Amino acid sequence: MKTDDLIAALSNNVEPVDRRLVSRAVAIALGLGLVAALGLVLAGLGVRADLTTPRAVSFLLLKLAFALGTVGAASVYLTRLARPGGERKISLGLAALPFGAIMLLAAISLGQAPSSHWDRMVMGDQWLECLISVPTIAIVPFAVVIWAVRKGAPTNLVQAGAFGGLVAGGVSAVAYALHCTDDSLPFVALWYGGTIVLCTLAGAALGPRLLRW
Repeated sequence: MKTDDLIAALSNNVEPVDRRLVSRAVAIALGLGLVAALGLVLAGLGVRADLTTPRAVSFLLLKLAFALGTVGAASVYLTRLARPGGERKISLGLAALPFGAIMLLAAISLGQAPSSHWDRMVMGDQWLECLISVPTIAIVPFAVVIWAVRKGAPTNLVQAGAFGGLVAGGVSAVAYALHCTDDSLPFVALWYGGTIVLCTLAGAALGPRLLRW
């Protein structure tokens, strides 16, 4: 077969590429992951009992702002990373912005409190539960996010896996915030932020295995 004939044969019945396939898959994965995470928290941990008080609601909203900001920025980049060459279109600055903001607020909070209160503000009562719960709850969101990314063709599997873990960790933190009663900003910065980073590192390690194509 001549080259021109081969090209003509390959170009017959070519269907247009659905450019929104990956975006839709990531959006569906976020929805499924959030539902699963909320279900795990409601069934296994329960919602904090004081959510009827303005103070509890205020701190919950702050935690949600941090976690949802992380998910929002990371999901945008994850959608790009799911496409070939997408790693050239990301900037870590925006993804790190929620972490920088919560760390700044935590530092201000510590600066305004007596040093004798710092240990309590940082460690709280639920640091161990947070350390275990957020990565554990993130397993199901991470699985569905990886499914979504596999709909594309990522070329940097480490970065794609890392942002998948970042999204999953943020989704898990959203759900866990409904249960957690430790509200100090240093606690949120260290234990919420730290466990989300752990999920990110786990995603980076698993990405090359789970996203290979």
